[in-house]
Amino acid sequence: MLKNKPGQRLAFLPEADVGALAECLAAFANGDGGLIVLGVNEQGQETETIWEEEAEGALREAASMCRPPVPSRWQPVEGQDGALIGINVPRSADLHTLYDGRVLVRSGNWNRPLSGDEVRTLANSKNTAEFETDVVPGARPSDLSDDIIRDYLDRREARGSAKVTSTDELLFEIGATDRDGNPTTIGILLFGKNPQAFFPQSGIVFVKFMGTEPRGEDGNVGYGRRDELVGPLPRIIDRAWNVIYEEMRVGATVNKLEREELTEYPRFAVREALVNAVAHRNYRISGRRIEIRMYANRMEIISPGGLPGYMTIDNLVEEHFSRNPRLVNGLYQWGYIEELGLGIDQMIEEMTQAGHPPPQFRAADHAFTVTLSNKRERATAPKWTRTMNERQARALTYVRESGSITNREYRQLCPDVSAETLRLDMVDLVDRGLLLKIGAKKGTYYILK
Repeated sequence: MLKNKPGQRLAFLPEADVGALAECLAAFANGDGGLIVLGVNEQGQETETIWEEEAEGALREAASMCRPPVPSRWQPVEGQDGALIGINVPRSADLHTLYDGRVLVRSGNWNRPLSGDEVRTLANSKNTAEFETDVVPGARPSDLSDDIIRDYLDRREARGSAKVTSTDELLFEIGATDRDGNPTTIGILLFGKNPQAFFPQSGIVFVKFMGTEPRGEDGNVGYGRRDELVGPLPRIIDRAWNVIYEEMRVGATVNKLEREELTEYPRFAVREALVNAVAHRNYRISGRRIEIRMYANRMEIISPGGLPGYMTIDNLVEEHFSRNPRLVNGLYQWGYIEELGLGIDQMIEEMTQAGHPPPQFRAADHAFTVTLSNKRERATAPKWTRTMNERQARALTYVRESGSITNREYRQLCPDVSAETLRLDMVDLVDRGLLLKIGAKKGTYYILK
């Protein structure tokens, strides 16, 4: 745990500071939840011993500073010198404000206040999550597949979760059934024998077009393949990936005398875009399914429903908010999501490292589209127009070792240099094509291009 960096779902606090703790409680509860570890600094280094009585008093006071109070539970975290105090904050169905009126959400590794418009959209999105646990009219326990549930339990256990003693109790805990065993929306979508009988919109349509437009040269339908994919969502993800892989051009390259497969689009980028479309679509919207459109020069994955909550194109990389939190957690436990709150930045990195342009994101009121281009840019050595300064060399070394660098981390590397000079350093490295800037404002960070 302590080897991880603070981020979307993890916060380190060196002291039991009531104000900082209240901000983290509200930010995690308003988003997708998270873990607060006391007695650890931002670098994951243990600072001072915090006694349980001190932590309990601080948590009690911090919770009272939130309106309404934020529920949480203790979670021991293993440290170098013994157990540390962790506070697990689940996602809340309520909108939590601080005593001074601020509404905070987690943005990367800090807590960001929302604007008035963002608060309104977040409040509206909080209500939609109840749709996941609504009992599906006409659905019976027999509509759930024992084989799919068993597969879920096996993968969940393989991921490190505790072994389940009661399947019925687990299904209720994750929201798949009510107390009487009747399937809910999330239960049918994840484990249903035939989910499309209840939710026809839950399938995927795959279409492969021969050219760069949806019409052929003669003006008629220009597609060469069209598949309708049905079943529970995990099976749909697998089937969609298989279809995409069948239609992708696959080549090979030799690296250190070993043959490596080279796909038309990076595997991770495709799977991330596909899983995100399934996990975050608005299942209230009927009459429209997820669409995968593969053209000669690009692939588009279109998910019904705009961005949820306070999410925008600008904060897509550094922030995370789920329209369907139980569905997201189910796919995470199943192994379809590697780590909650991450993925978009790695998708961008995979595309650029493979020589493709970064993915394009387009958000409309009722649809969200990810476009992956198969164009490969020829790798060329950078043309140096002036000598790299020592600060920039230090920054590039840091990125190679850590994978990324933020403006704050760069200032820590060069504490005696003005912030404006360091900003110009990063602008220069981006202009030279060495670094790629991701995010905006305080959530900005840089990776190797």
